[in-house]
Amino acid sequence: MTTLTAASQPTSESRESWVPMIAIALGQVLMSFNVASLPVAMGGMVKSFDVPPTTVATGIVMYSMLVAGFVMLGAKLNQRFGALRVFRAVVVLFGIAQVVMTFSPSANFMILAQGMSGAAGAALVPSLVALIAENYRGAQQATALGALGSARAGAGVAAFLIGGILGTYIGWRPAFGILIALSALVFVLSFRLKPDAGRPEVRIDLVGVLLAAASIVMISFGFNNLNRWGLGLATPNAPFDILGLSPAPALIVIGIVLGQAFLMWTRRRQAAGQTPLLALEVIGSSQERAAVYAMFAVVALEAMLNFSVPLYIQIVQGRSPIATAVAMLPFNLTVFFAAMLIVRLYNRLSPRQIGRYGFMLCTAGLLWLAFVVHNDWSALPVLLGLFIFGVGQGSLVTLLFNVLVTASPKELAGDVGSLRGTTNNLAAAVGTAVVGALLVGLLSATVLRYIAANPVLPPAIQAELNLDNINFITNDRLKSVMETTSATPVQVAEAVRVNTESRLQALKIGLLLMAGIAMLAIFPAGQLPNYIPGEVPDPSPRPHVKKE
Repeated sequence: MTTLTAASQPTSESRESWVPMIAIALGQVLMSFNVASLPVAMGGMVKSFDVPPTTVATGIVMYSMLVAGFVMLGAKLNQRFGALRVFRAVVVLFGIAQVVMTFSPSANFMILAQGMSGAAGAALVPSLVALIAENYRGAQQATALGALGSARAGAGVAAFLIGGILGTYIGWRPAFGILIALSALVFVLSFRLKPDAGRPEVRIDLVGVLLAAASIVMISFGFNNLNRWGLGLATPNAPFDILGLSPAPALIVIGIVLGQAFLMWTRRRQAAGQTPLLALEVIGSSQERAAVYAMFAVVALEAMLNFSVPLYIQIVQGRSPIATAVAMLPFNLTVFFAAMLIVRLYNRLSPRQIGRYGFMLCTAGLLWLAFVVHNDWSALPVLLGLFIFGVGQGSLVTLLFNVLVTASPKELAGDVGSLRGTTNNLAAAVGTAVVGALLVGLLSATVLRYIAANPVLPPAIQAELNLDNINFITNDRLKSVMETTSATPVQVAEAVRVNTESRLQALKIGLLLMAGIAMLAIFPAGQLPNYIPGEVPDPSPRPHVKKE
């Protein structure tokens, strides 16, 4: 089967202009800048909307959930109507969403804007891969794929820097206003892309759309509400209970069952010779499935870290958004350059070796952070941990995407793009939701443990505090709350000390658990292809699928 591997291309191939790649890369920048700006804007949104930081996490989850849930539908829309036509339409929709985001008067409008951005991203993600396949071949195509990964990382760097500066000196809204102008620029540049013909014969599997979307939405929604509704027993915040149990875990289980139902339905359609929502050939081999598992793990870890650090700096330490940008700059720059430079090792190391080394670096970086982090993210040991994690993360994202693309024929580029979008965004949604629930849960447990054995904070003072709804707040905010109680200055100081120590301990335990996830991901990385480009691997048998 003909694949997209650079090794199989002739050396005398003509070279295409890189101008079209600018439009494609900026399309990736739109999405990545938007979602990376949310953690930087966390402090400003918490203050503007008077909501807890987990509400900002809901905006991130909403975006990622809709991309993941409908990206396979987006891929079929690209195939049916043409990637270029869909690309232009959703760039306009994305620009409108950023108008709503920039001028949102409440947290609900912010979440709505992220939902609209996610709907646009669901069609934009697969169009990027399809447009690269349409405009570039061979070595240029491999370079373009690497550039797409670099654009994602570069947008993260820009979002932290620009968002940090604007958020500190002007406010969080202008950072999203920039995306309005950028959307207009991408629309104009899209006229330099090669037009592609749609395929009206492509049928959209509506049953598959419903199963896939329902599965992903339930999984994301369940994880996002684990803390608020309860991990086991239902809390008073739960909309309902199941014999006293929280509905959040039930939603996750139902979502997984629906995901299995989607795979069974897709196999049935392929066996009948009908066009599936996702061509299962893109995950037809154990190596491709390993790449998907590894990609899910590394993106989830990145989402966890990108939420934890701004939470700690802005909410725990009460510092400015620009402080977040400075603290995260080494990590984002490392990811950016690692994503670009890792391609230079493709002729020396196999994907399996790079995958294992990448997750080892992620594990080492997170373990190091768990032991050295204190109350100053700018300390050199902390920056070193972020650097180590960034090298592993940047290398893995580019590598795993390349493994999936080069294993599939050109006509399945849209399916590869939708698989990448589903995996990345479901991982981002789950990673953000899990780390939010995890850190709040750890904080709550630690605070309750410290207070229970603390003679300075007697039951009378505890009764005046809302210990059933513990969340991350600044020490200044805690002092203002304590002043409304009958607490003495000594008791206020003790409560601040408990809050400070509990937050740091929750972060350290969270980083240790993240390191455990990175360590476990070494196993699927060990199933990646074990050949170096230029060698001829044994092709995995793929079932022939009759197209409608």
